[in-house]
Amino acid sequence: MALAVFYISCGWWVDYTFSVRVVLVYDVGEERIPLVYGICRRYLHWVQNSVFEGELTEGKLNSLMRELEGILDSDDSIVIYVFKEGNLLGRVRSGPDAQESEFIL
Repeated sequence: MALAVFYISCGWWVDYTFSVRVVLVYDVGEERIPLVYGICRRYLHWVQNSVFEGELTEGKLNSLMRELEGILDSDDSIVIYVFKEGNLLGRVRSGPDAQESEFIL
């Protein structure tokens, strides 16, 4: 099954036709950390500072991304690595890249 990523005006949205494992990392302004943490805790398991993981359905992943989109500032960065059966399907990001890097996963 193919990964479909749709970028819509001022936002990001992903459509999957199955449940996926995700790893979410974020780098946001200090005043938004409690908001991002709270949203992520409703969907995923907290691993360590700024890192969450878990399994989500299509609807839950899209809901998580829409909620996060609503509170992000232009300097904030969120990256979601999406896996199916142990294979990386893709990387979804919102915000600026800290630096150009090779895709290592």
